[in-house]
Formats: sequence, structure tokens, C-alpha cells
Amino acid sequence: MSDISLQLSIKEENGILFKRCIRKLLSSTFILRDKDEKLYAFVSRESNRQDISEYLRMIGFDVMVEDKSGVCMLCMSEEDEETVGLKRANVVAFTTTQYHLLLVLWKIYLENLGYSEGNFITKGDLIDKILSYGDIASKQELSGALKLFKKYSLINFNDNEEGEDMLIQLYPSLQFGWDIPQFEAVVKEYVKEEDTDADSDDEEGDA
Repeated sequence: MSDISLQLSIKEENGILFKRCIRKLLSSTFILRDKDEKLYAFVSRESNRQDISEYLRMIGFDVMVEDKSGVCMLCMSEEDEETVGLKRANVVAFTTTQYHLLLVLWKIYLENLGYSEGNFITKGDLIDKILSYGDIASKQELSGALKLFKKYSLINFNDNEEGEDMLIQLYPSLQFGWDIPQFEAVVKEYVKEEDTDADSDDEEGDA
């Protein structure tokens, strides 16, 4: 087994930003240009990204920068993808209900693209959208899911706002918030439900 060594040359004035970026990635997975512009600019600079990447690889992680979406994301280091005990270390285990809600939020995000600066929906409109797909989450489940999604920088809202007028900002990181096998299972269930609803409508029309 080879020795592990780390040699970084970080300028003193960049030390605080380096630490903030590392801690942000480890605590919430994403750094977003729309939310943390200063941190995003620091990570996306090639020399800084290399230093951050080298540091994270020491503990089995790496950083990916998606300039088009304005997303920096913590990811598994390629060297440790198959390492037992580390493989799923940075994957949040959402419940099936939370994945249903995540799918609804992502659809809303795509529908809102290009209409205005930023991507927002009120809580009331979100509830209406959710109900259009059936009773997929209780009030408590929705509240808990929104708080969890906020923690991982998938959405944002003001904690002091309440009620259906509460404004929720949707982030492009929503597209990266998936555990692929579980996501595929939820999508299959979702498509099956839509097909069932369509068949029911056809039967009513023929009656």
C-alpha cells in the first residue's frame, strides 16, 4: 500500500475561501453560481479546482464543475468508485415520496426555463402541481422534503415565510440530485400511473 501525501500551495489570501468551499461541498454537496457566486467563482478557477480536487481525493471524493448549469458538485473519486464502504458515501438516500417530489420540482424547473430571471414557484402552486399527480405526499412529508432539498442546495426559500405565498427558488442542481437506480424505479412507477390514468379516461370516454 502506497503512502498518502498531499502538497498544496494555496495563497494565504485564498485560505479562507478554500476552507469554505471544502466545507460547503462536504455539508451540502453543491456550490451554485446563482446562490454562492463568490465560492463558485473560486472553485471554477482551474488552479483552485485542482487544489480542491487533490484535497478531496484524499478522502475519496472529487469535485465536478458544470459551467453550463453553474453547478459545482461533490462526487466520488474515480479511484474509489468500487471501494467498499465508500461507494455511496456522498449519495443522499431519499425516500420514494421525496423522489416523487423531486421529479415534480424538476419538471416545474424545466417548464419555467426562459420565462423569467431565476426559477421560482409559490408553495401554493407547487401543492396544486403535486395534487395533479395524485396524493403523493402529506403536508408533513412535503415540509420535511423541502427542508431536506434546501439543505442540499436543490431549492431555496425564506424560513421566515409561511403559507401558500411562500416563494421557492428552484436550482439547476435538481438534475444532479438523483441516485440513478432509485430514480429509474420512481420514473417507471410514475409513467405507469400516468398510463393508468390515461386508460381510465379512455374508458370513460367510450362509456
